[in-house]
Amino acid sequence: MEEYLNQLNSAQLEPTIQIEGPMIVIAGAGSGKTRVLTYRIAYMMSKDIDPFNILALTFTNKAAREMKARIASIVGASEAKNLWMGTFHSVFAKILRIEADRLGYPSNFTIYDTQDSDRLIASIIKEMNLDKDIYKYKQIRSRISSYKNSLITVRAYFQNPELIEADAMARRPRMGDIYKEYVERCFKAGAMDFDDLLLKTNELLTRFPDVLAKYQNRFKYILVDEYQDTNHSQYLIVRALSDKFQNICVVGDDAQSIYAFRGANINNILNFQKDYDDVKVFRLEQNYRSTKNIVNAANSIIDKNQTKLEKIVWTANEEGAKIKVNRSLTDGDEGRYVASTIFETKMQEHVPNSDFAVLYRTNAQSRAIEDALRKRDIKYRIYGGLSFYQRKEIKDVLSYLRLVINPADEEALKRVINFPPRGIGQTTVDRLVVAANGLGKPIFDVIKDLDKIEIKINSGTRAKLDNFATLIESYQVMNQTADVFELAEHVTRSSGLIREFNKDGTPEGVARMENIEELLNGMKDFVEGQKELADATGSLAEFLEDVALATDLDNDKGDSDHVALMTIHLAKGLEFPYVFIVGLEEDLFPSAMSMNTRSELEEERRLFYVALTRAEKQAYLTYALSRYRWGKLIDAEPSRFIEEIDEQYLDIVTPIEERRYNPMLDASIFGDVEPNKKGSPDKIRYKPAKQFKPKKGASRKEPEKFQVTTPKNLKPVSKTSNGASNLFDSKLVVGNIVKHIRFGKGEVLKIEGKGADTKAEIKFETGGIKKLLLRFAKLEVIG
Repeated sequence: MEEYLNQLNSAQLEPTIQIEGPMIVIAGAGSGKTRVLTYRIAYMMSKDIDPFNILALTFTNKAAREMKARIASIVGASEAKNLWMGTFHSVFAKILRIEADRLGYPSNFTIYDTQDSDRLIASIIKEMNLDKDIYKYKQIRSRISSYKNSLITVRAYFQNPELIEADAMARRPRMGDIYKEYVERCFKAGAMDFDDLLLKTNELLTRFPDVLAKYQNRFKYILVDEYQDTNHSQYLIVRALSDKFQNICVVGDDAQSIYAFRGANINNILNFQKDYDDVKVFRLEQNYRSTKNIVNAANSIIDKNQTKLEKIVWTANEEGAKIKVNRSLTDGDEGRYVASTIFETKMQEHVPNSDFAVLYRTNAQSRAIEDALRKRDIKYRIYGGLSFYQRKEIKDVLSYLRLVINPADEEALKRVINFPPRGIGQTTVDRLVVAANGLGKPIFDVIKDLDKIEIKINSGTRAKLDNFATLIESYQVMNQTADVFELAEHVTRSSGLIREFNKDGTPEGVARMENIEELLNGMKDFVEGQKELADATGSLAEFLEDVALATDLDNDKGDSDHVALMTIHLAKGLEFPYVFIVGLEEDLFPSAMSMNTRSELEEERRLFYVALTRAEKQAYLTYALSRYRWGKLIDAEPSRFIEEIDEQYLDIVTPIEERRYNPMLDASIFGDVEPNKKGSPDKIRYKPAKQFKPKKGASRKEPEKFQVTTPKNLKPVSKTSNGASNLFDSKLVVGNIVKHIRFGKGEVLKIEGKGADTKAEIKFETGGIKKLLLRFAKLEVIG
């Protein structure tokens, strides 16, 4: 038996050496499914199965690259190059380029990203004179996306009275017209959006039986990773391609199905055994990633879901620390708790920043965490924010390059026709758009044929348009012999982009220049990397496709030491020794928008399960009693998910306190009132709706006391919860060393004013010099 197979346990070995027929591998979190997939492909190739006949579909491009590298180390790089491996979108983009003429597209069609689609839809709404407050372009784009993923074409839309009525009820009766115009404009521009890559593949395989037969015979063996995250469109493609030989292996975990909002259908994995005859089922249940405490806690959570495949995840790892649950008064306090815990753990355990991840339900939660990390001088990186390729200056360069490949690309042309400024105004562009739409031609063709078209543009502007067309055509000539780096370097200089950005001497301008330099460096790397691939040339077309299909995580080279901040959806497939799951409050996590049905709530619970199972050594759950949302401070209560974890796995750092509340009603109208200990019946003790108490003997710290009610007359408080005091009536003197909850340690430089107006000027180690009003400042004198 091959030596690498010795690294597998018996549960992993079985599916690895099972080659023929349909099979499903139900893989628990951290159970080594990537290793099984990798070794299975290597094993198939060692059994003389041609790599050209193997199709492997992964969740991210990064995963595909890592798997390919591991396969290459076993079977050799030259053979591994011949595998068709990548995401659904990247693999089917490749097929669509080969077969594009069947669908009337050029083989060098542009792939529109979300920003391109948004700009085009916004243009269409404006041209149709529709109310942009009712027809919000992002909502329209999202709806069009869901239509395409559900295989509702424009024709199918207009044949469906229910859809038309639903849009009319939502005050968007022109929705179908926008959809139709959007599809036609994309087609005219020789462009597909991300959803088209799946929709058009389905069209290709359905309308052209010879094409389907060609790829069925090509892909005799199909493997699909993360099968629980496939949508209906992806499911149909896989069914069609695997129908002839039925050698299909799907791997996934129903407990980690978290992409319903993108159209993922958990039923694809739940019903797999009904779709094929004699399906072999394998289960990977041993977790190699996390401690016993984390694995058992995660099991106790996911067990609450009713819709699931049966499996028992276990681990032989050490018991590990209990999961720490921390309560904070505000989201700012929560951020400070996270930052100080990371700082202390780094000092005590001598671990790098990259060992830590902070996971949240929504991107907006990152602000408080960022502020706290910055004050502690802890490096961090936000994933899923503005991607490198979405920055203005990068989009400008890429738009020039997209025009070189596809001059019909309307969005790219509109972006750069007058940038850098060359005297072609918006009125001229609008006239070109109207003329192009009237003739059914791309705008670039109209510019080239200005002499033959009746259009109101003066001779000076015509000359400028002619120069622009000549410039793009000169780039097209160069593209025939140059690689992407050489071409891009020439384009950035000759187009005037470098000169334009160099004019701006501000820090932002310098950053833009650095970003362009980084883009060119990336292109150089890309050209070198493509030399290793069998059928690659390092051309502009290859680079643009790589960029269009890249995700934020794919671009992370992991070369700098930073704490990772990201939404839980982005964290899927990753692992970190220390994981903070923040904002565990009702209506935030679980989200208020995901509690209307059992299936929505179960998806939120799966999301929490995914978050918890990212942790290897220690997990922290945090929540705040109040949080700013939309600029308002709202009261919050702890998430039901904390309560659902078996208490034996929790270390509740600050247990929930009983809260005092001054009722505005006379409580006796509701029945007898139990007086409190002081015998005064005018105050009733209320508890939050969600209570959880540690078992006897469980680790717990002394609870801190705090008053929730706000006094009517603001008076100086003698002592705060952290031992700090309001010191305006004390003997605070210049030279004192004080401690502040936010700014840390500092030295008193000056004191001025009297009584309630006393102010102190303090130089803090991290916050700089601050002037604080002492009746409000909570300071602790430490020297």
